[in-house]
Amino acid sequence: MPPGGRPTVRSRRLGSALKKYRLTAELDQLEAADVIAASASKISRIETGHVSARVIEVRLLLNAYGVADPEVRARLEDLAKTSNRRGWWLEHAAHLRGDYLDHISLEDDATYIREWQPTLIPGLLQVSGYAEAVITSAPHFIDPERVSQLVKVRQDRQAKIDESEGAANYTAIIWEPAIIHPIVRTEIYQEQLSHILDVGKRQNVTLQVLPISAGVKASMPTAFSGFSFESEPVIEAVTLDNLRGTSVLEGLEDLTAYALAFDQLRSAALAPDASARLIRGALQRSKDETK
Repeated sequence: MPPGGRPTVRSRRLGSALKKYRLTAELDQLEAADVIAASASKISRIETGHVSARVIEVRLLLNAYGVADPEVRARLEDLAKTSNRRGWWLEHAAHLRGDYLDHISLEDDATYIREWQPTLIPGLLQVSGYAEAVITSAPHFIDPERVSQLVKVRQDRQAKIDESEGAANYTAIIWEPAIIHPIVRTEIYQEQLSHILDVGKRQNVTLQVLPISAGVKASMPTAFSGFSFESEPVIEAVTLDNLRGTSVLEGLEDLTAYALAFDQLRSAALAPDASARLIRGALQRSKDETK
């Protein structure tokens, strides 16, 4: 069973894929269970992610489902191997919500990350001072020691978009007010804008600003992130920020809707070069005002 008795993101992804291929093969759960000499209830628990399938079970099931694509097989076998893997973030698990752990797990596995942020600088781009200000602005009290731990987790997450092997391709679209209206102290604001400009120079990072002039294109009110896990940027999971935490969406209709929404936002946003010029302008104005 996955740690803590709850499905992990990886075990859910594996189970969902196995269910899809079983249905395509037109086999019921009892027939699938016969393949691995198990019960139909075990197939059900595997498909919901409550039980981690072993690699040999995945191989046998894929054989029975007629799945021959070596890339698909390798990916699902890898999920079986790592469904219970202890990620770097679990050392902080006592201080993190389960839904946030799910978000980090998706982020850590992703090959492509797309993010829309209408009110704040995205977490993957936040400097420590900005992150601390955002975390302490929460409507409930957070112990100062926990604040420092949450800031560290946010900083550690940013390794995912550096230029090392295994880094994700990252595209962020930020609404202009989050850039031009400081919500933190001036020195932190200036550091934050400088950091965004530096990160935007990375080969695997694309940063775009959605201008206020885009009007109703900015009507998508909720920040969201889309994650892909293959060589192609097809969104396979979405997380939504809300007042109570983070929601994970994995249904096909949801994924299609958010992929379309992101494409519309990207089309309406300024090109990366123009976005960088807008950010540099905001930074220069702030510096001029503090002289």
